Amino acid sequence: MARLELSNLHAEVAEGDEKILEGVDLEVESGEIHALMGPNGSGKSTTAKVIAGHPAYEVTEGEVLLHLEDEEFGEDIEIDEDQRTWNLLDLEPNERAALGIFLGFQYPAEIEGVTMTNFLRTALNAKIEEREELFEEEEGEDDEEEDDGFESSPMEGPADEGEVGVAEFQQILQEKMEQLDMDEKFAQRYLNAGFSGGEKKQNEVLQAAILEPSVAVLDEIDSGLDIDRLQDVSEGINALRDEQGTGILQITHYQRILDYVEPDHVHVMLDGQIAKSGGPELAEKLEDKGYDWVREDVYGTA
Repeated sequence: MARLELSNLHAEVAEGDEKILEGVDLEVESGEIHALMGPNGSGKSTTAKVIAGHPAYEVTEGEVLLHLEDEEFGEDIEIDEDQRTWNLLDLEPNERAALGIFLGFQYPAEIEGVTMTNFLRTALNAKIEEREELFEEEEGEDDEEEDDGFESSPMEGPADEGEVGVAEFQQILQEKMEQLDMDEKFAQRYLNAGFSGGEKKQNEVLQAAILEPSVAVLDEIDSGLDIDRLQDVSEGINALRDEQGTGILQITHYQRILDYVEPDHVHVMLDGQIAKSGGPELAEKLEDKGYDWVREDVYGTA
């Protein structure tokens, strides 16, 4: 089990001093599904990017904490008492990913020449290596040259190196694709190149299934999906929660994905803050009445 905690989080655009987040308080635990809803410009996507460590935003106040239990990573990593809480704001994006944070993009990039299989195995090995380094307590480690990111690259091809070899990874990939009901041929295509919008979003869920994050932040993964792809993606999200115990922060504008991915908690974001929280019935009310009633209820004005 893990718990992601946002406390009094303030953030602005790194270049321009435009304030976006104005004191966000939110907690997401493993095995829970939280829906974050709100009108355009309310700060939903900024919240996702700040959690992941996007350099376009600067946190001016507050904390983003990840609380881990001693068996979060199974027998692979022994977590000491003083290593169970991490301030993600002190870490690089790759370090946050290694600890179990995943960001599913609204607009995934297309990369020609890199197969899905090579990309995913490289990402998995990089996460394992980074996580081991984070929990090592070697003297003088802070004096080492600053890490500029992962040394490995998906462009290097399918060399059988890293913690997870080619044969072992093929077995993992096959299991995950069966779990998500995906065609195995999908993995031999170049990363998102020529993919439909629905296929790109399915790929984001597959990446999360492979990396097994503690908390997955999915930024409008339902945008642009027809009803069939919406159902496929939703089944994948449910599998992340049910099969892997991943906590889900589902950012969305619409109720429709919540018909297939039932949230435990629904939060409404207005003007850079969580203005209201409730259960699934809150999303249904938003679908019927929009957001003006929330603003009136909270601030006394629409």
